[in-house]
Amino acid sequence: MRSTLTIIILFICSYITAQTTITGKVTDPKGNPIQSANIYLEGTYDGGSSNEDGSFSFSTEETGEQTLVISFLSFETYNLTTNISKMTALKITLREDVNSLGSVILNAGTFSAGDNSKASVLNPLDIVTTAGAAGDYIGAFQTLPGTSTVAEDGRLFVRGGDANETNVYIDGLRVFQPFNATANNIPTRGRFSPFLFKGTNFSTGGYSAEYGDALSGVLLLNTIDEPDQEKTDLSFISVGLGIGNTQKWKKNSLSVNAFYLNLKPYQEIISQRVDWIKPFESLSGEAVYRYKFNKGLLKIYGGLNYTDLQLIQEDINVPEGINFGLKNRNLYFNTSYKGSLGNDWKIATGISFANDHNDVKIVNTDVDNDDNSFHVKIKLRKRFSNRFKLNFGAEQFINDFSEKASDPDFDTFRTSYNNNSTAAFAEANVFFNKSLAMQIGVRGVHNTLLDYTKISPRASLAYKTSPKSQISLAYGDFYQAPQQDVLKYQTTLDPEKSSHYILNYLYQHNGKTLRAEAYYKSYNNLVKFDTERPEFNSIYNSSGDGYASGLDIFWRDNKSFRNFEYWTSYSYLKTERDYRNFPTKATPNFAAEHNVSLVTKYWVEDWKSLISGTYNFATGRPYNDPNTTIFQNRKTKAYNSLNFSWAYLISQQKILYFSVSNVLGTDNIFNYQYSNTPDVNGNFARRPIRQPADRFFIVGFFWTISDNKTDNQLDNL
Repeated sequence: MRSTLTIIILFICSYITAQTTITGKVTDPKGNPIQSANIYLEGTYDGGSSNEDGSFSFSTEETGEQTLVISFLSFETYNLTTNISKMTALKITLREDVNSLGSVILNAGTFSAGDNSKASVLNPLDIVTTAGAAGDYIGAFQTLPGTSTVAEDGRLFVRGGDANETNVYIDGLRVFQPFNATANNIPTRGRFSPFLFKGTNFSTGGYSAEYGDALSGVLLLNTIDEPDQEKTDLSFISVGLGIGNTQKWKKNSLSVNAFYLNLKPYQEIISQRVDWIKPFESLSGEAVYRYKFNKGLLKIYGGLNYTDLQLIQEDINVPEGINFGLKNRNLYFNTSYKGSLGNDWKIATGISFANDHNDVKIVNTDVDNDDNSFHVKIKLRKRFSNRFKLNFGAEQFINDFSEKASDPDFDTFRTSYNNNSTAAFAEANVFFNKSLAMQIGVRGVHNTLLDYTKISPRASLAYKTSPKSQISLAYGDFYQAPQQDVLKYQTTLDPEKSSHYILNYLYQHNGKTLRAEAYYKSYNNLVKFDTERPEFNSIYNSSGDGYASGLDIFWRDNKSFRNFEYWTSYSYLKTERDYRNFPTKATPNFAAEHNVSLVTKYWVEDWKSLISGTYNFATGRPYNDPNTTIFQNRKTKAYNSLNFSWAYLISQQKILYFSVSNVLGTDNIFNYQYSNTPDVNGNFARRPIRQPADRFFIVGFFWTISDNKTDNQLDNL
């Protein structure tokens, strides 16, 4: 009996001595204790949680080298690998998880639209339900601060830059001709259907080192990764017909849509200021094929657009007007792949190709040109930790342009060039903590046509001032090759350059967003020539310069009023430049000093209707009056436009739609054309450049056919 008791006592003692007690305390970076942190030995059931004072204690039979894991919500998981005997009286400080909700974001100069963006100010539905935008994503972005209202053009004019200073990308690859071809002073629109895209990023300055060859901004369009269901969309509107279809299989899917637009029936009813011979007519089609691999996604995008128009353009120097005809064919392909390589490495690569052909007739002169462009790109991303991520890559641009001009009274004139460039970029995101982050990058490019090599540094810093607000700073250098209308005559020029300085404030809370941004841009090496427009005998140089400075304010409220949301934006712009044929530095015609937009949307449940209104205002734009001695010394009257749209759900999948732009019929004047010679009194006569019609009406019927009987096209209006 005594020997048995001795054995039991020895067994208990050996069990006790075989156990090790692990102790310590868990605090945050400020020394405050963290209660209820989860603490355990990796691969075992041994563990516990921290007390109110942050202390913890538990026993284990494990021996040797082990890994202790400490985790808590909104903090980075802590791992300690050491001998079990050393895991006593530990002092553990958890670092804040910089990727958690409420962390600082790098957003200076960029508006994000998409459900995955913490800095989102618009979502995809907003882009296509804005009154006055007529379903064009470009029209919706023109309601954001930093853009100038240039209604006779239709493209994006950003912070004192002309429309050629902003580039468009689809899935990270360049779109070379993103807008429909048109005539002078006839507004264009984007080539692409909005229903193919899941989100966008619009940078009005200080954009990533990944992108180049743009002095003012970039617009990034991201196609849908995977459709939620199969469906067919039918569109019948007063100016055209459209059809779209999506098929979905286990690992792949296909979306196709086509649209035919013809303004002739509409213009026979609604009077126009333009003398049309053949009103605008276009046929477009798009397709996106997607294949999902185990660790990646392949997307193939293709678009074809054909445009035909002819009109007599009014010209004060040609009493009978100028007969202008245009036939344009644009083909665009885009193939991209994004996937994981393992060990926190990711890859994004792809290629885009565009062929743009124009057949232009100006009175007796025939102009034919072809523009073939390629973009090949590869980007790698490495996540070293939550606090440090690195992006780097390379890309190649190939551009082949040729043009032939024929006139019965002159010899045939031919011109061509090959504009190729190679670029490399690297960019690091560094998160010091949840409140402070930095992005720093560099881009290098070599252009073979102009024979230059340029290095562009980019940097931004963001600091969270409170749980609801933050401030950001950004700086960057940006280069851009001269445009096609210059390069076809002169290829011994320097690249144009701009430098951006940005200060941003962002407040987000409970459905409300306030964004204020001050900026300064300097311009150097702008192209100048000594004729009214670029010609083969013009004298060119790169001596132009300029600046743009201003303040952009954006406010959005989604929650204060039931079923009602709105956003408003204001932009102040002060800019001057000496470029093109300017005799001195002055404000260009496209730049208004003040721009204001107000967008409202109200869902009326009893009427089953979405009612939207948009008001746009811009102060007068400068123009040159040769009857005075000072260049660009006059201003047009202020621009005003009130737009309205009404979408009525006949049934869940059938929508009746009505919209009208410029409801009040304001006679907006954008510029004046003066005669080349004065009259007998020494005065130069003029004519106003106005919108083609005071108002534009759309009436449409939209029908969705799908297994999910609740799906409709409300997000395409």
